[in-house]
Amino acid sequence: RRYRDRNHIERMFNRLKQMRRIATRYDKTALSFKSFLNIAAARLWIGSFVNMA
Repeated sequence: RRYRDRNHIERMFNRLKQMRRIATRYDKTALSFKSFLNIAAARLWIGSFVNMA
């Protein structure tokens, strides 16, 4: 179980790193970068539920 959870987390970070805005840090402030990171993570999380059907 621990390995499976770690694998899911690593895959999520890899998907986030593929987004150009996150990889290059276009945002100037830490707050805006963290905010976009939260939006991108939520988008990936919601997408995983939609594809389950």
